[in-house]
Amino acid sequence: MRNSKEKDLESKLNLLIKINKQPNLTQRELAKNLGISLGKLNYLLNALIDKGFIKINNFKKNPKKIDYFYLLTPHGISEKTKLTINFMKRKMSEYDQLKNELESNNVDSY
Repeated sequence: MRNSKEKDLESKLNLLIKINKQPNLTQRELAKNLGISLGKLNYLLNALIDKGFIKINNFKKNPKKIDYFYLLTPHGISEKTKLTINFMKRKMSEYDQLKNELESNNVDSY
């Protein structure tokens, strides 16, 4: 079972991946695509901005709408890679654990 820190790290990783792929999505679109609330997205964005992982550029101004473009900084790309590696290590560990359980259950059943 994942704890809140693992969930938060996974949310940050998913946000970094999504921004890297689609940097011009609105906050509402990002929140919807990630399955999180707008408030949580705002919290995550601010945390990533404060750490220097994301920059926000205003690329279009008009009286009716302001559009933003989210960019991963070199530090953000490095963090995304680190989070991805750690995520994969956790998943591989979970897989190995389940595999061992299944193998021990199969041996016990013979």
